[in-house]
Amino acid sequence: MLDLDLNTSNPARKIANPARFLSGALPAGAVVGLALGLSACSAVDNIPGISSLFGGEKYETKILPDIPADDIYNQGLARLHKKDYTAAGKSFADLEKQYPYSQWSRKGLIMTTFSQYEDGKYEDAIASANRYVSLYPSSPETPYAIYLAGMSYYNQIPDVARDQERAEKALAYFNQIVEKFPQSEYVTDAKFKMQVARDQLAGKEMTIGRFYMQRRNWTAAINRFRDVLGKYQMTRHTEEALYRLTEAYLALGITSEAQTAAAILGHNYPDSQWYKDAFARLQTGGFSPEEHSDSWISKTFKKVGLG
Repeated sequence: MLDLDLNTSNPARKIANPARFLSGALPAGAVVGLALGLSACSAVDNIPGISSLFGGEKYETKILPDIPADDIYNQGLARLHKKDYTAAGKSFADLEKQYPYSQWSRKGLIMTTFSQYEDGKYEDAIASANRYVSLYPSSPETPYAIYLAGMSYYNQIPDVARDQERAEKALAYFNQIVEKFPQSEYVTDAKFKMQVARDQLAGKEMTIGRFYMQRRNWTAAINRFRDVLGKYQMTRHTEEALYRLTEAYLALGITSEAQTAAAILGHNYPDSQWYKDAFARLQTGGFSPEEHSDSWISKTFKKVGLG
């Protein structure tokens, strides 16, 4: 299990309603093919919020293959309604194949991405999302494609004892949304999931740092705790990292850094048990918390407005 509950999210979570991004106003006379038994209206109405994407645009195709584009699209919607994501993905992919260089192709690709995501085919979803962003970098749906890619990595984040490459990649995708599309409706949820990913990455560093502490490899441990403070200051691991630095520096006889770590800990988390333990460790050696301004710990916290 993950170090945090990855299912906790912003209440306005959008991932479950992909087709809400797609126009419910399909060309007149649209008929669901292959006797799926759902009209365009019923398929659309049963997928929440479907009418918002593409701004209600209607599309015309100059050269029609054997199956009209709206029929293929409605087939995909009907299959989404039935949660047959594999078949839905195939229908939407057919739009790309039969109507290349058209708005139908664009619609098909974003819906293929969503279908793959819902089907748990995360690597396929990531590849499709990346292709969408490459082909349509200025599309209104581009933030959503990036969000789907980020979620595909996010849903695969393992526990802190294992490699955290997926957490790093999820963080990178969500950061793209925040930096490039600050007005996007996905920003709030992306920020939350960035914090979860950072906490996970910090947790990995803490696990390794504790491993080195147990083996009295103080310098290696300090380097790990330094990464936690340098890269992931606002995570829940910050308090323990400061305490561990107090321990490690005392073990090395570098009292000024140990005092600074404890002082920063006490200033920012005065009621923390970690601070009480750090204070007691210093007292045992005849020292007390004291911030030294030339310490890297002091400088690191001043950069983020703490300390």
